[in-house]
Amino acid sequence: MPINILMPALSPTMEKGNLAKWLKKEGDKVKSGDVIAEIETDKATMEVEAIDEGTIAKILVPEGTQDVPVNDVIAVLAGEGEDVKAAGSAKPSASAAPPKSAQAPAAAPAPAAPKPVSPPAAPAPQPAAPAAQANGHGGRVFSSPLARRLAKEAGIDVAMVSGTGPHGRVVARDVEQAKSGKGLKAPAAAPSGAPAIAPTMSDKQILSLFEPDTYDIVPHDGMRRTIAQRLTASIQNVPHFYLTIDCDIGKLLTAREEINVAAPKDKEKKPLYKISVNDFVIKAMAVALQKIPNCNVSWTESGMVKHHHSDVGVAVAMPGGLITPIIRKAETKTLSTISNEMKDFAARARSRKLKPEEYQGGTTAVSNLGMYGISHFTAVINPPHATILAVGTSEERPVVRNGKIEIANMMSVTLSCDHRAIDGALGAELIGAFKQLIENPVMMMV
Repeated sequence: MPINILMPALSPTMEKGNLAKWLKKEGDKVKSGDVIAEIETDKATMEVEAIDEGTIAKILVPEGTQDVPVNDVIAVLAGEGEDVKAAGSAKPSASAAPPKSAQAPAAAPAPAAPKPVSPPAAPAPQPAAPAAQANGHGGRVFSSPLARRLAKEAGIDVAMVSGTGPHGRVVARDVEQAKSGKGLKAPAAAPSGAPAIAPTMSDKQILSLFEPDTYDIVPHDGMRRTIAQRLTASIQNVPHFYLTIDCDIGKLLTAREEINVAAPKDKEKKPLYKISVNDFVIKAMAVALQKIPNCNVSWTESGMVKHHHSDVGVAVAMPGGLITPIIRKAETKTLSTISNEMKDFAARARSRKLKPEEYQGGTTAVSNLGMYGISHFTAVINPPHATILAVGTSEERPVVRNGKIEIANMMSVTLSCDHRAIDGALGAELIGAFKQLIENPVMMMV
């Protein structure tokens, strides 16, 4: 019997992917473990391996195809002893079984930290929106037991979720969509006299504001859509507050220079590492979270997730967006190890070669725009993190010491905090611990 090769899910949240390249063609024999295709997600390009042995009878989705849904049949494999021509002409089953003939790369994604399950912000009510309707008779809402449990944990009214299961039944994937604000039914019309909220402008309305032939439209790719969805959900669901502090990094700059001068050389006389200011920032943030462990947390409705290690995500710019590869257990690593890991991550991030376990999860993040001359900014928290540190440029500034004006190398940092998990005084303790470490880098070694 022909075996359907399905579009694999390369991460827990993947819904669609781009079939970038076929590495096998029709008529080619494959063995278990052979790489047969390359799939692009919003963040990375990954190889897909075959599990079964056989012959590629028919390729149904050509390479270069965008937005192929997970579990769609992309090719048909003829098993050993089967007629390849007959297998290729057979119509694939509409209800494909879970992927059997292809799988994601051998390295399985590391378990991500639990995602916060706060109720999503309700969509802006339209002036004449109809009330949400039940999908059954007599006001009953048909939903699976798992969907009801997930909705209860997330604080979501299951009656407000649009069902995609048989006969409009609400299933688990619908609740997962609703957590990010998607797939929700329109709420009832606002009571008479209630203030109306202006609806979001449509694409057509926005374009009507500009003169024709004065613009080009560049379609959003998967990465840009994902960034927009996640950051919108973060702003809507996570109550942010911000703490800014100035740090004197004179001692840090001196230590950095001494460390880099003393770095051992390889056979080609190149230093084995070159420490950057950002490497000190990553280490200081990791150690600060260990000193203030109540800030090393993730919010969930059922309880606070307290992390044992400081897994620090670092924002890396790449064409079309950004990604945050994670330095795991950063508090235990030397500056040279952090530096070399970041160089490797940055290079592979820009070529979209990172694995999901290298950028999913984490306990906090660092965003550094100092190299662009930005002195101060605020960053948006990336759930399940409860904090993110925005780092500005280092510059000479006049400071007052003992009644005298002196010139010092100063750097402003701003900590964004999830107020559900971290209160103001606790956040102040964390940024204070960071300041103490970054101003006295020798303390990171203790």
